[in-house]
Order: sequence, then C-alpha cells, then structure tokens
Amino acid sequence: MREIVFDTETTGLSPQGGDRMVEIGCVEMFNRVETGRTFHAYFNPGRSMPAGAEAVHGLSDIFLSDKPLFADQCEALLEFFEDSPLIAHNAMFDFGFLNHELGLCSRPVVCMTRMVDTLVLARQRHPGAKHSLDALCTRYGIDRSLRIKHGALIDAQLLAQVYVELTGGRQIGLSLAAEAPAAAEAPADAIIVATVARPPRPHRPSDEELRRHAAFVATLTDAIWDRVEGRG
Repeated sequence: MREIVFDTETTGLSPQGGDRMVEIGCVEMFNRVETGRTFHAYFNPGRSMPAGAEAVHGLSDIFLSDKPLFADQCEALLEFFEDSPLIAHNAMFDFGFLNHELGLCSRPVVCMTRMVDTLVLARQRHPGAKHSLDALCTRYGIDRSLRIKHGALIDAQLLAQVYVELTGGRQIGLSLAAEAPAAAEAPADAIIVATVARPPRPHRPSDEELRRHAAFVATLTDAIWDRVEGRG
C-alpha cells in the first residue's frame, strides 16, 4: 500500500486568521518502507513572518521572498499525493493549512478520511507518555541529530520512521505460519541412522541401603510422622 508522510511549516497557528503555509515536505512509503521519493517545496506566503514562527523553523522573509506561491506548486503536490493516505503528526493542524491553501487555489480539499494522525496513534499506544516528535524519536532510538530547527522534510522523514514503529516496528511483515512446514525429503543417497530410545533405568535402593535406612530411622525420637499419624 502506498502512503505519504508529510509535514508543514507555517507563519502561525491559524489559517483562518491569515496565517499561511511556507513549507511542505512529503515522503513516499510503500508497505511501510520508504521508497526514496520525496516532495519538498518552500512557498512565499505573501505576508511577513512573525518572529515567533521564524524562531521555530528559521524561515525568514528574505529567504522566502523569491520562492514560488503555493498556487504555483499546487498541481505538482497533488500529483505526488495521488489518492494515497496522508500521514501527519497532529494531522488536524497540517490538514487545516493544506486544505486552506487548496481552497485559495480553487482546488477541492483533501478528504479527511485520508488522514492518519500519528499523534492519535501515539496516545493510544503510550498513554500518559510524551508524544512530541522528539519524544517519540527518543523512545524508539531514532537519530534526530539533524533536527536543529523544525523543517518540513526532515520532520517528515523522522515521522516516517516513527510511523513504522507505531504500526508494528521493523518486523511488520513477519507472520507465523499456521502450520509447521513439512520436513524435506532426504536425498536418495543419504545414510539414515535409526535411533531407538533407551527405556528409563529403574532407580531403587539396594537391600543394603534399605537396611541402613531402617537402622537410622530407628534412632530417631519424637519423629514428626508419629505426631501427624497420632502415634506419638
């Protein structure tokens, strides 16, 4: 099954309040394995970048000034998406911005039934734990040393690895056979040695050992078995 893991960076938290998407990074997976195909683009938001948002992702007005508008990359992005499920962390946020940008381009929005939210998966699998992308990378031993600031493509690549762990780990394709495989036939020239199980050897005391045991028991006083049996 083909799936797309993606992440976005924005000018803020509210598309309805005028915030815009400034970066998107997408990673293609097939049967939970990264194919190496990615989609990555920066967008000129047509507005200034708040200092708080720039501190998170490091994308300045100067850097974004010569980047294309989202509308210029919209068709290429949709072509990369195809009709695959779309996976994101806190996906309502990313879907909100994605569909807002599509609406501004007069394009149909992405159906929410395609959404897979790894934050929801993480909360179900690890209730009470921390569920940020950094925390999940630490939990699963995923190297995030390149994540100095938030970046859509690097975050999507990390999330792809987290998604694999949340949905079964690296051995997701392994399954136990319903029945044990039949034994292979021996080659015609094989030498077959028949093995006969030896019956168990009896372990009983000798007559001498029995006499010595009886003599020892006769020296005991106030034996516990006499009290239990009411003979003391």
